[in-house]
This record gives sequence, structure tokens and C-alpha cells, in this order.
Amino acid sequence: MNEAAPTPPLGLTSDYPVPSALSEPTRPAAAESAAWLGMHRGPLQVDDDFSVLDDPLEQQEFTDFSEQDGRPGADSVLMVQGMYCAACADTVEYVLRDVPGVRRAQVHAATRRLSLSWDPALTRLSVLARLVGQTGYRLLPMQQALSVSERVAETRRELWRLFVAGFCMMQVMMYAWPSFVTEPGEIPSDLYQLLRWASWVLSLPVMLFAATPFFSNAWRDLKLGRIGMDTPVSVGILVTFVASSAATFDPSGPWGKEVWFDSLTMFVWFLLGARYLSFKARDSTAGALDSLMNRLPDLCERQREDGAYEKVSLRRLNKGDIVRVHAGQAFPGDGEVVSASVSVDEALLTGESRPITRLRGDSVVAGSFNLGGPALVRIRQIGRDTRFAQIVNLMQQASTEKPRLAILADRIAAPFLVAVLIAAAGAAWYWWHIDPSKALAVAVAVLIVTCPCALALSTPSAMLSSAGWLARRGILVRRLQAFEALSNINTVLFDKTGTLTKDRLVLHAVQVRAGVSREQALARAAELAAASLHPVSRALAQAALAENQAQIGPSQWDEMIEVAGQGMHAKAAAGHWLRLGSAAFCQVPEAARGNPDSPHAYLSDQDGWLARFELQEGVRPDAQEAVAALRAMGVRTWLLSGDREAAAQWVAQAVGVDHVIAGASPEQKLVELVALQAQGRKIAMVGDGLNDGPVLARADTSFALGHAAPLAQAHSDYVIQSGQVMDVVDTLRQARLTMRIVRQNLIWAASYNTLAVPMAVAGWMPPWAAGLGMAASSLLVIGNAMRLSRQPMSRKFTASDLSPGQNAPQSA
Repeated sequence: MNEAAPTPPLGLTSDYPVPSALSEPTRPAAAESAAWLGMHRGPLQVDDDFSVLDDPLEQQEFTDFSEQDGRPGADSVLMVQGMYCAACADTVEYVLRDVPGVRRAQVHAATRRLSLSWDPALTRLSVLARLVGQTGYRLLPMQQALSVSERVAETRRELWRLFVAGFCMMQVMMYAWPSFVTEPGEIPSDLYQLLRWASWVLSLPVMLFAATPFFSNAWRDLKLGRIGMDTPVSVGILVTFVASSAATFDPSGPWGKEVWFDSLTMFVWFLLGARYLSFKARDSTAGALDSLMNRLPDLCERQREDGAYEKVSLRRLNKGDIVRVHAGQAFPGDGEVVSASVSVDEALLTGESRPITRLRGDSVVAGSFNLGGPALVRIRQIGRDTRFAQIVNLMQQASTEKPRLAILADRIAAPFLVAVLIAAAGAAWYWWHIDPSKALAVAVAVLIVTCPCALALSTPSAMLSSAGWLARRGILVRRLQAFEALSNINTVLFDKTGTLTKDRLVLHAVQVRAGVSREQALARAAELAAASLHPVSRALAQAALAENQAQIGPSQWDEMIEVAGQGMHAKAAAGHWLRLGSAAFCQVPEAARGNPDSPHAYLSDQDGWLARFELQEGVRPDAQEAVAALRAMGVRTWLLSGDREAAAQWVAQAVGVDHVIAGASPEQKLVELVALQAQGRKIAMVGDGLNDGPVLARADTSFALGHAAPLAQAHSDYVIQSGQVMDVVDTLRQARLTMRIVRQNLIWAASYNTLAVPMAVAGWMPPWAAGLGMAASSLLVIGNAMRLSRQPMSRKFTASDLSPGQNAPQSA
């Protein structure tokens, strides 16, 4: 990444002035870095100049600089603080849409992430943050926005508003209760009026404090010429309060018959309660991704030259530094173990949380946890060069993307809100001619009950919950939209090498000459194989070690030579020699040679041919189980390989794949995939090689294994860190369950509005019931989505698993 400071903004109009602080260098000098970091440790304020966002050192955490269409470009991911619903996301996008230098601005409502593509030659992040700040939101780096202090502060604000609304509601209900249990005239008029005044006084804190987020959001949207989701809510609250106040001040006036302070306070309490629970539920869904992406420590202990330790910011670490990592902490960078040993948790990479022991000189990765005592690690890679940074980049793409159904819901929400206001006005006019005393209550109920929050949350809450569940198990989702595509697939195409098979050879059979046992041949071959790194030698050495045939102790050979492309040759002083390698190198007669289409190694000595070792690609232990599970779910499987027909057929028979296409070049693989799609098949491709990039991109959805080539990962929708084929099955199950939850949420949101609106218009739903219904609908949608984060990894098949629903016919 380019660490140079962005050039000063050019071409900015007077509407977008650059703060004066930007005319000075923003990067702190080395001597002032500690004080500078301390100054900016607290939360940014709306009236700040946000110059910290322009600091090149800070930008390393959230900005990538690159050339875009021949011009300098930057892509940043920031958190938007103060968001509550999809309308808030639309407001931020609207503010940034036409700013010079902004190429693209997209906000994900569920994760509150802003994905921003901008031109550093035309604008700066501090300018954009100030513009957003003028609308009441704050742009913060994710690590700061997701810090414990920020979460505690936000939770405390929500709880205070909820407490004030709840306390006042209970008191108002106590004063309103006599009017519900007595007949007209039983309460003296002066006492009845005193109860009204007490209710009015208790409603003031609700209006002036608890309900201010609704009013500020609605006012901001109106200033921008838009109608947000808080607009009808705010209108309903204001109209109810004004009418009730008029009735309190003038009991003999047109509004004097009834007051609605009880409904008002109850409604605000319901809304704030729903918003708080939604906030907590969002931490359980999108928060799962947040916790994974922000597990690195803010500070770490670096060893000085004198052996003492100093606490430094993570961004101040350099390659070669030695850091001390305490138990329970994450390693700040990829490094090499300096201590004797360390026990680590690499669940982010493998999906398995069992401890793994790393010895001195072994590698550890950033983001994995130290499970033992303090450990010393020498940093080899830091920041964006680490494996953890690559994983975070993949997860960020998922957390900032808007699924197709979510975009459709957002488009529906905007005109729907206009229709709500029109419907409320029409209902008030209609009831004014029938029963003026009901006109206000009906209008308020219509305004409240039709808020489309549940509709906007239906899709992203479910998909983010599943993405977090998969991420905790080492399966990274690059596109949320891929859930919809994966749920509909009826065919899976597997690459062979490195996907269904391991990326190394294994010993399959041993043929020996008369008088030599299999164990003797393998032990003698291991003597030579141990000195070579060739894949065949490694396979023989590992086989001997597994069968306890590896030699222990000094070698009997005086000279050992590896002949490139042929094999190993060993000589002893007595004139004995031993060769391991190809048939020609070992001078093996034609009669003793094996099938030339399969890998072989030969062993010979001064007396002639000794043994023939037949090797095969090792099939992954879970490949057969995964293929059988896919077949049980109604999914056909194909093996698409560039290898020989015999090798491909052997693997296909070993794992139970339905069809085989062998000897296919990358171009031919693409042709075969397109032909299958033309037959109406919905295809998921699973691969790991550079030559799999085209078919991974062309398939309806795709998987790349964690060790896959960068091009393969770039074109895939899912990255399986563990390399286990069964993870494909688990992801398919989760995708089908996710789309089932999405459909349930959408059906509920649509059914709720279809039933509630006529009831409100007919006067059968009071304002407090409308508030309860609206809050309950949003909570039901989020609660339904949270079920996705509680699924076990390996569960028994259900009828719904075996029936893909919308899948195409399952014929061969």
C-alpha cells in the first residue's frame, strides 16, 4: 500500500471547504507519537476536523491506495456511528453521492459499514467525515468504533433513554388507570384535570430526551428533502403530544375529550426497547464478523535491546521486532516462535479450536490466540502483509455488500413511506367525517404500524448471521448474495488435485523381488528418501515413518547424491550401492516395470532390481463422506480435471463422484461448465488452482480452499480455510437454511403490514398497540435470523435438507 500522504484536494467548491487543520502535516513526529495517539484515543466528535482520518499511518488500517482508470484512487471501509435503520444508510449515501472526488459510497445497514471509493487528488476523508457529521452521524475507523469504550458508551445512552421512557410510562399509566376503571362522571373534574396535568409533565422527559433520536433523524431527512423511517414515527409522536397537550390546556376545546399520554409514552418505550434489543441482536449477527476482524490487540509488548519490554501501538511494530504475547492474547503479526514452545488456537484458519503446539522456529499467524503462558515471537509480517489481513479483507467484502433482496427492500421502503403518510392523512380525513374523536388515534396508528423496519432487516440480518457462523468455523463468505445462488444449486463440480485429493503422493502398493520383504524394501528406500525433498521421496519417507520402518541412527552410506530428474544414488566403501528413482535410472528391466500412466519409484542395488513402489494421490479423508452427503441432498457431482483419464477415474471411484471429465484444459473446463449450465443446471465449482480461476468466476457460485492460488480466491464466493470437503456440505446446508429464514422474514413483514394497515385504518388498533406491533415485528425478524448463528456444524439430515425447494430437477 502506498504510505505517502494523499495530495491536497483539488477542485473543491466552497460547499466543501477543507478544514484549516489539513494545511498542516497530519502525521506525528516520532517524538510526539505517544502524545498524539493519546490525544486521539477518545471518540471523535461531530465538530472535530477528523484530521486523524488523513494520517497515512492510521489509514493503513482502513484504506487501500491503487490506480483506478489511470488516476490515483483509494478504497476505505469505515464505521458509521449513530445509525439505527436502513433509512440512516440511505441518508449517508445521499450526502456523499455528489461530492467531488467520491466515486462510490455504499452503506450496509446491518453492519453500519461505509464502503467508500474516492479520489485522494480531489478530496480527503476528513472532509467527507465532516459532511457526514453535519447530518448527525460520525465516521470512525472500525477498530475505534468497535472498541469496548465505544460499545459501553452507546449501550449506556440507549439504556438511559429506555429507562426514562419506561419510568415515565409507568407513572403515566398509573395516572391514566382511573379513567379506564371508572364510569364517566365518577371522578371529579378538577381531580381528572390534575391527572392530565401530571401526565403531561411526565411526558416532557420522554419528548425532550427519550424520543430525541426519532426527531433528530426525521429533521435531518427532511432537510435533505427525503422521507426516512423515523419521519412517520416522529409525526405520530408529535401529533399525539400536541393534541393531548391541547386537550390538557383547553378541556372544553375540540380535542378536550381525550388525551393519549399513556399511548405516547408506551409507544416510545416500545420503540426504544425494540431498538435496544435490535442493537444487541446486531452484535450477535454482524457482531460475529466484527469480533473476528478486530481481534488484534491495540498495544503489544516489544522487547528493547536491553531486554526490557515497552508497550507500543500495533502500528509501530516493525519486521524483526520481538514481542511478548500473554495468555489469551492474539498474536499481532505473522512470526516465528522464539520461546521453547507455545500452545495456540488457530480456529480462524482451520475452524478447529483444539490447541496446537508450536515449537521454537515454527510459524504462528496473526489473529491466532496464545493459550499458554507468555510467549516470545519474532515478527516476520505485519499489517496488510499478514494472512490475517487477507482473511479480514475477504470478510470485509461480505460485510459491506448489499444482497439483491436487501437492495430491493430498500427501494420498496422509500416510496412505501410516502404512501404511509398519504394513507395516514386519508384515514384522518375519513374518520373526521364519521367520528372526529377517533380521527387522530387512527392517523397515528397508521403512521406507526406501517414502518418498514422489519422489511429492511429481513435479508441482511439473516445473511450476516450465517456469515458470522461460517466465519467462526473457518469458512469465509466473500459475497452475501452467494447465499441465494448456493441455495439453488443442483450440481457441484470438483477439481481433482488439491481439492478431492491431498497435495502430496501416498504409497499405494509395493512389489519386491524374491527374498526381500516389503518392510525391508521400504526401510532401505527411506534411507535415501530422507535426504531428498522430491514429492516421491517425501511420500516414501512418510510411509516408512508411519510403519516404523524409518532408519534411526547414523547412515551406512559414505556418499549420497541426488541426480536431478532421475533419483538418489548412495555408495558405501565396500563397493555396495543403492539407487532410488526412475526405471531407467535404477536399470530396471522392462518385465519389472509398472504402468507408465501412474507414478512409480524403483529401488535397485548392485544385485539388480529390488522393489517397485506404486504411488497415488492421497484422497482427502472426508471426500467420500462429502460426496455421499451431497447426493443425499439431491445434488449431482462431477469431477472436472486436467489430469489423465486413469488417474481421474481412480479418484472418482474412490470418492463416489457421479461423472468424470478428464484431460480438460482451462479453456475446455470453461466450455464444459457452460454446456452444463445450458442444460439448466445450477453449478457450484470447488477448486484451488490458478487454472480454476475462469470456471470459478463463471459458475453460479464457487468455493476456493484456504491454500488456493490468489486468483482462485479472488474469483470465489467462499474460502474454506481448513481445506475440508465437508465444509462445502455444511455451507450448502447453511445457505438453504438462510434463504428459508429470509423467505420467512419477508413473508412475515409483508403479512404484518397487509393485516395491520387495514386494522389501523378501521380503528381497531390503538396507537400503543401499533407501537407494540411494529416493535414486535422487527424483533421477530432479528430473532428469527439469530437462529442461524446457533446451528451445529454436523447435524442429522432433515427433510428440508433433502429437498432443495427451488432447485432444478435432479436428473442425471
